Formats: sequence, C-alpha cells, structure tokens
Amino acid sequence: MPYDKITSLTNSKVKRVVQLRNRKQRTEDGLTIVEGAREVARAFEAKVVFKELYVCHPLLKGAKDALALAGNISFKKIPVYETTEAVFSKISYGDRGEGLLAVCEASLFTVKDLAPRGHPLFVIVEGVEKPGNLGAILRTCDGAGVDGVIICDGKTDIYNPNVIRASLGTIFSVKTAVSSNAETLEFLRSNSVKICATLPEAKDVYTKANLTGALALVVGSEQEGLTGFWADHADLKVNIPMRGFADSLNVSVSAAIVLYEAIRQRTK
Repeated sequence: MPYDKITSLTNSKVKRVVQLRNRKQRTEDGLTIVEGAREVARAFEAKVVFKELYVCHPLLKGAKDALALAGNISFKKIPVYETTEAVFSKISYGDRGEGLLAVCEASLFTVKDLAPRGHPLFVIVEGVEKPGNLGAILRTCDGAGVDGVIICDGKTDIYNPNVIRASLGTIFSVKTAVSSNAETLEFLRSNSVKICATLPEAKDVYTKANLTGALALVVGSEQEGLTGFWADHADLKVNIPMRGFADSLNVSVSAAIVLYEAIRQRTK
C-alpha cells in the first residue's frame, strides 16, 4: 500500500515527533511516542487514539504482521507516512529500529475510572521514577491480571516512551490511573480494599500474610521506599527475606514476588 513519503530530516512532522521526546511537550500536547511493532499493536488493540503512524519498510524487513498492522491503521483513516532509514533514525526514541512508530493520545485516568468488582487486586506505585522499573511493574501486572495500577505522585512520567517500551505495550492493557495518596486511600477504603505495604522492617514475611480478598499492594521508590503515609495506613506490612549482603530488591522484582504470592493464594 503506497503512503505519503518523508525523506527530509527537516520536515515539520519530523521536528514535531522529535519534540515529543521531551516530557513537557508530551504533557502540553497530550501525546506520546509508541515505538515497536508489539507496542503499536497493543495500543491499537486497546483502542488508543492514533494521530499518525510512521513506517520504514527497509527496517520492517518484510514483517507481514507489521505491514498488516500498518494497513489496518491506514484503513481507520489515520495518516500513515513512509520514511527513509535516516528519517526514522531521527524520530526513533531508542536504538531498536523496528520500523514502526506511532504518535498517540496519552489519556490519563483517575481512580474514578477504576471499577472494582468481586475481589479486585490493585498495585499502588509511589515515587517510582525510573521508566524501566515502572514498565517492568506494568508488565508484571498484565501477566498477573491485576485490576488496575495507581500512580501516586507527580514525578512519574507514565507515558515516557521508555515506560511504554519496558512494559512491552502493556501500559495500554492495564488500567493505569494517576492520583494523590489521599484520593487513592479514600478510593480503597470506600471499596473495602485492604492495603499491603512492602517494608524491609516489617515483621511478617509476605508468604505468611493473607493476600486473598480485595487487596492493594503498595510499592515505593527505588531510593527511599514507601513514605510514612502508606506505612501508617497499611492493613498488612510484609517483608521479603534477604539472605545476602544486599538489603533490598529492585522494586519491580519485589512487586512481582508479592503479586504472584497473592495469585497463588487466590488460586489455591
């Protein structure tokens, strides 16, 4: 399928995509970059609003799935542009060069958009700044089938292209809300969701805690851990035993360990 072709590095559309690498610009425009065939596919499946798609055929290397995806996106009357390798290299956020990049709306949800049913399982993320860690947490939450992720601070850039990449696009399949600590606590209490905080100083090992029923697992920043707010309001406080010299695990690893223990208990 022939598309409009962009060959100039100074093309206005190229410049606009490059500007979206900046968080301030993404926030102002309400847009983000989604790069990679798998990530673009998950955004499309989740009915994210696409603004435009950029395709570099030499980098696609005849990948039929990616070509079919581009065709489906074009069928929705979304502008698709073919680029040279040089142009794609300029707009590409990383170095994977898969030949598919989309500009999409970055819709922000709040806790009001979450609809707890039965015995929901939530993950609360406080102060996690590293895109790779947040992306890994989202990927784990997708795998564990959580009902929602709530980001509780203004530091975390949830639509950073590196978050999207690290999550393998699962940020679009996991309902992710942004809220304050106070609003999140009110949401959890009003829906009778018990709070489990992971704390190094906690007395109870995570495997001994009752993680069934409506539950929210709270994890903190890489450097400082959880603030006193969540430690004070937690119904359960658990630790992950450390047998070596290190005193803690990566936050995404900690979240995965406790989440899958919760899944084990719920399926037992």
